[in-house]
Amino acid sequence: MERIIDVDYLVVGAGAMGMAFVDALVANADVSVAIVDRRHGAGGHWLDAYGFVRLHQASAFYGVASTLLGGGRVQTDGPEHGLHERASAAELAEYYARVLERLTATGRVRFFPRSEYIGDRRFVSLLSGARFSAPGARVVDARYLSPDIPLLTPPPFAVDERVRVVAVNELVRITHAPEKYVIVGAGKTATDTCVWLLVNGVSPSAITWVRPRDPWLLNRAVVQPDPAVFLGMAADTMIAATDAADPDDAFLRMEDAGIMLRLDPAVTPTMAKTPTLATWELDLARTVEDVVRRGHLRAVAPGRLSFTDGEVRVPADAMIVHCAAEGLKYPGLRPIWTEEAITPQPVRVGFPCFGAALVGYVEATRDTDAEKNRVCRPSPYSDTPQDWTLMQTIGGDASLAMSKETDMRAWSNATWLNPARVTPAQAADPAVAAAGARLREHIAPGRARLAEMAGR
Repeated sequence: MERIIDVDYLVVGAGAMGMAFVDALVANADVSVAIVDRRHGAGGHWLDAYGFVRLHQASAFYGVASTLLGGGRVQTDGPEHGLHERASAAELAEYYARVLERLTATGRVRFFPRSEYIGDRRFVSLLSGARFSAPGARVVDARYLSPDIPLLTPPPFAVDERVRVVAVNELVRITHAPEKYVIVGAGKTATDTCVWLLVNGVSPSAITWVRPRDPWLLNRAVVQPDPAVFLGMAADTMIAATDAADPDDAFLRMEDAGIMLRLDPAVTPTMAKTPTLATWELDLARTVEDVVRRGHLRAVAPGRLSFTDGEVRVPADAMIVHCAAEGLKYPGLRPIWTEEAITPQPVRVGFPCFGAALVGYVEATRDTDAEKNRVCRPSPYSDTPQDWTLMQTIGGDASLAMSKETDMRAWSNATWLNPARVTPAQAADPAVAAAGARLREHIAPGRARLAEMAGR
């Protein structure tokens, strides 16, 4: 027998996007919400993240609109002196627990942990077996872009049972150092892993890095919650795009401007997911010289890594570290508001928490789905330099649509989640004014060239 839940919204997923949506929705509308998640608490993949992970971006850009993650603090020591703090996995789990506690304390939000959504506004508890239905609720699918993580995703290569293959999470628990660590993956997780091993005394010669593609990475120093810095970076990006012959040339020009970084100056990257990286991390990562660039790993056996075009020898006791789960997802854009569901997505270039929060605000303040879709448009993630030009074009169009809405512009400038946030006090700062003027000067030709390169 099903228990009937009388709520206005049924939100599937209590990860970053689901929580940002709910937080903004209930802050701006008198509605009731049920949140369903397979995990035991709020926070999504952060509850299963590897122990040494940190946000790759400033904490202030992440979380929910009503509650600043961290304190907006600038680091005063260490290799990132002068940059804004970045939360650890433990800090993120604690943050989302506090946000959830505050939301449920309103009496308008209910949380159903360890529960599986089975469709048609129905879900079942994985603990008790109790079944629930919310027949009058509007469904919010906050799982659409949920990332895969190594702990919960099998290695994408065949594994001989005699080889020790571990998810990156297991590194914090190993008790015997192998002769060689083989790091499999080209993204942020693999880079984090190499840096963490090196910081903790592992010799660069003890690391083999299987990098199917080399990545472009954003210099963290230019992606900060400081409008003079952020708007200056945006202006330099438009200048680079204006003069670029093609997407690869645009990235090389951004590298010259201090915006983009690459692991190997001799290799032109083909991956452009563009997480942020600090220059101290780059310097360490470059000390790993045993880099295998032979495409995707197909199989591992004692002493052997197999690729489509042959094998690479490694020590027999090498530990294979799985960092190759698909993080960013590319299921394709869909209208955020449809009859079937509301599907939060980024609504400008990147920054998914801001996008989901803005979707929640628009849901609370607009009457029809057509109007909501008009003012709040989805933007894709990028995978390649060519994709990046398309992301910039679509995200730029979405930003222009939002900027014409007075209330949305005011709301956006009141939340730290918005990377382009400029408060009235900040607008009077000469450095901010100068950066804004440079961006206004170069944004039109830059966007025009980006659209050409994207084929729009």
